[in-house]
Amino acid sequence: MILGKRPDIERFLGQPTRGVRVALIWGRDRGVVHERGDRLAKAVTEDPTDPFNVSLLTETDIDGDPAKLADELSAQSLMGGRRLVRLKLTAEKPSIDRAAAEAVKQHAESGFNPDAFFLVEAGALGRDSGLRKAAEKADGAVAIPCYEDEPGDIARLVREAMAQDKVSLNAEALELFVARLPKERGVARREIERLILFLGPGSGMTATPADLTPFLGVEPDASLAEAAQDAFGGKLAAAHAGLRRAAAEGEGGPAAVRAMGLHLGRLRRTLTLARAGAGLPEAAKASGVFWRNEREFLRQARAWTLEQLDSLQPEVLDADRACKQTGSPDGLIAERLALTIAGRARRLGL
Repeated sequence: MILGKRPDIERFLGQPTRGVRVALIWGRDRGVVHERGDRLAKAVTEDPTDPFNVSLLTETDIDGDPAKLADELSAQSLMGGRRLVRLKLTAEKPSIDRAAAEAVKQHAESGFNPDAFFLVEAGALGRDSGLRKAAEKADGAVAIPCYEDEPGDIARLVREAMAQDKVSLNAEALELFVARLPKERGVARREIERLILFLGPGSGMTATPADLTPFLGVEPDASLAEAAQDAFGGKLAAAHAGLRRAAAEGEGGPAAVRAMGLHLGRLRRTLTLARAGAGLPEAAKASGVFWRNEREFLRQARAWTLEQLDSLQPEVLDADRACKQTGSPDGLIAERLALTIAGRARRLGL
């Protein structure tokens, strides 16, 4: 069974349907997948960290011991309460997909311990994925696809998170902040948390665009923003010069990668609005493009496509993760990402 509508998904995550023993949560946005997995785990068992009632598995566990998954799904609770088996998959591998699909099918039909709940979290699964097909077809299973957040979803996320800490943004500031946020849920949440700390949790402040200037920076004059724009415009030498200038100003690799991710997000939002019928200049303005950058931005928007930006998104996320590893050469990682982006831009004729 497929759950695709938000109300149905929210209802299930809060209170899983009786008789459902398997849930597959999958999608390109791993932040949303993880967030929904956590919510469902808390609804299934009182303590998702309880080692006696909860088994956490990855594809490495299944690869190393093919019987591991069946053993965990067959095991009985030692301490009372419902048992949870949580499988996290980070890549599509045919053998793992087949093993997980078979386990989903058997467990949905009560082939293992019927009191256990099987939660599978995966990335983007193609239509030919056996795991996806098994979860969609079985009566005792649900498949929950996680699509990229739209601006309205991000705005709601911002409002809800800030309300919990008694701070808020007025309409103009909210539009500005949402336009600057990356669309990947996990990264967006971290940026929201940073803004809450900046405004002061519990302060009751309602921020305006002027209040956000020190937090967001003056983007048109920022070296990193210029470097990101140069990369997407195919100007590699200028992009690398901007990154090194920013590094001299104290901005490291993570900030540089974030700037490129923000520029990608702004291009993506512009093209999405244009596909929905808006003119490119109006779409760019709605995406927060500064007037001084409009001509270059529109030049890029006419060359890039949504599909090309989507194919680039995983590389930006990988670079972001790599930059945050202890001892990583984050400056080189950012320069390599700029090289990749500029190379693709040149192939588009930029």
